[in-house]
Amino acid sequence: MNNNNLKLKMGLECHQQLSTTKLFCRCNTTLQEKNEEIQIKRKQRAVSGGTGKKDVAALFEEQKDRTFIYHGFEDEYCLVCLDEEPIHNINKRALETALTLAKLLNLKIPKELKVMRKIISDGSVTSAFQRTLIIGTESKNSFIKTSQGKVKVNQLSLEEDACKKIKSEGNHVHYSLSRLGIPLLELTTNPDIKTPEQAKETAEIIGMMLRSFETTRRGIGSIRQDINLSIKNGARVELKGFQNLRQMPQVIKKEIERQLYLIKENKKIKEEVRRVKSDNTTEFLRPLSGSARFYPETDAVNININKKLLSKIKIPELIEEKSLKLEKEFSLPMELAKGIIENKINLHELAKKYPRISPKFIAQIIIEMPKELKARFNLNYDFKQHDFEKILKLTNKNNLQKEAVLDILAKIAGNKKINIDDYKQISFEKIEQEIKLILEKQPNITENAIMGIIMKKSSGKINPKDVFELIKKII
Repeated sequence: MNNNNLKLKMGLECHQQLSTTKLFCRCNTTLQEKNEEIQIKRKQRAVSGGTGKKDVAALFEEQKDRTFIYHGFEDEYCLVCLDEEPIHNINKRALETALTLAKLLNLKIPKELKVMRKIISDGSVTSAFQRTLIIGTESKNSFIKTSQGKVKVNQLSLEEDACKKIKSEGNHVHYSLSRLGIPLLELTTNPDIKTPEQAKETAEIIGMMLRSFETTRRGIGSIRQDINLSIKNGARVELKGFQNLRQMPQVIKKEIERQLYLIKENKKIKEEVRRVKSDNTTEFLRPLSGSARFYPETDAVNININKKLLSKIKIPELIEEKSLKLEKEFSLPMELAKGIIENKINLHELAKKYPRISPKFIAQIIIEMPKELKARFNLNYDFKQHDFEKILKLTNKNNLQKEAVLDILAKIAGNKKINIDDYKQISFEKIEQEIKLILEKQPNITENAIMGIIMKKSSGKINPKDVFELIKKII
């Protein structure tokens, strides 16, 4: 597949939730969804935007004639969320985060920010519009460096997130109000991405930048990426709803194949939004929206941005920079150091608290071992801080080895009783006796074979490296 002959063009949209209170009210954003307090029903219809025309996507949704039921949960909705009260002042922490990111990316920040309304007619917002404001636009130096070249960052916006869909029942769609209004950074690039692999790399770099901010939310659904794609004789299509970044190259390749097939069959390719499915294919979601969906927000004052305000903004140290420091200080592999930083683990503090455990082993216990348990035993357990404190305390006191730690973590996940006597370390004298006994019975046995016999009997009760050194010494 020759991307040059295809004239492949791709741009990325990245949406990142912030962990502050909501953007235009002070409701919390914990997304607990406990204690339902209210349900309201609404229907929505398309209205003209700033151009005087009705948006094609809004008209498409209106034709479905659906009823929307909104569920409000304690502390996670208010009259603003219900569109029954004017918005409050903009969340200052969210605005500061957006301005900082714009500064980091060398974007042009307007002297005055204007809140706009963007028509959304699928019921995911109670007001049928989403509030958004442009924080920065592209400049000469606003680009992401990738291994395949630069990708220009086109625009950064700060907007409200939409409701979370709960379920559909016939013509009735149920939404939770808890996510509605959470501050959302929207970052878009120019169509500079040349290959499916570069698209994935660009998304990874942007994700790393966003996770470097204290105010960014973590967890499933907190960051979402969309790809805008077109090829020669095709049409611009937005691919929406990637489950994970690993699937991005394959989804892009399948979309190119789909368009090539339609071109070959002389079928028209429409500009549309397509939902990404778990099998890496896509399906039609709605027509692609245009500029007709925007108009000014009448309840918000313009926000003045002056040099004094911008001079106070401090750009945070990026995860990549922090990881490099940790790598050098503790001789950690790059991915392990990055995992420690991304999970906001204070390795310095833990190394002091548990001096008998190497910092590298502490990092492996927290970052790698839960993944290993999932891969080896399909054990998918969300280990908490107190779980790790428990295993680190036991390891520090009893000089536990990797297999012993893995076994205890599995017991913690299964809520099983832990008997530390099962993991007591075997003395060098006893291991030495075992090695000599094996050699007496099998004089021609190899070092690796002896190692296998010893570790099968003593796994988790002695350091494999020490065993191997002992075997070499005796032989």
